[in-house]
Amino acid sequence: MELEIHSRNVAMTPRWKTEIESRMEDLQRGHDDVIHGRVTLTKNRHHKKLANVAEALIVVTLPGRHTLTARKEDKTFEEAIRSAFQAVDIELHKYREKRAKTEVRLPPMPPHRGVVSKLFLNARYGFILQDGGGEVYFHANALQGLTFEQLEDGTDVVFGIEEGDKGPQATVVALPQPIAAKVS
Repeated sequence: MELEIHSRNVAMTPRWKTEIESRMEDLQRGHDDVIHGRVTLTKNRHHKKLANVAEALIVVTLPGRHTLTARKEDKTFEEAIRSAFQAVDIELHKYREKRAKTEVRLPPMPPHRGVVSKLFLNARYGFILQDGGGEVYFHANALQGLTFEQLEDGTDVVFGIEEGDKGPQATVVALPQPIAAKVS
């Protein structure tokens, strides 16, 4: 990992530099994919007016151009460095938790279920017998994820309905999806 250490309005002391290098090594032990780190110590020029004159800014870069930043102000540079490294460690953990959560997203399923009851192959339309009774017209253009040739009498389907000129018709016809489990 590449580490840059800078200071503004204050001379960098060997003690601060050693503290930063040590904390960056500790941080990298827990997060070995950190590829770049930059720490900047800044002394506030208006230090007589403010209680917190020391500022530590940490920027770490992860693969894929992801950067995380922590900036802390305190009375001394040691305290600012410590709190900024704690903050960037927390941000890295949050980033990891967010990246670890994956959900399988399926397209919304049409709300109605039924079975294909009649097919007219040459005209490319058919009828679905709804659960609960009644037939619904469908055309091959309403099929989603399957072809008209894959259908046969008795095929289970899910579908959406709208009122057509001659009665109910299916807007979308698809095969029922298997229930997907949430992956964590």
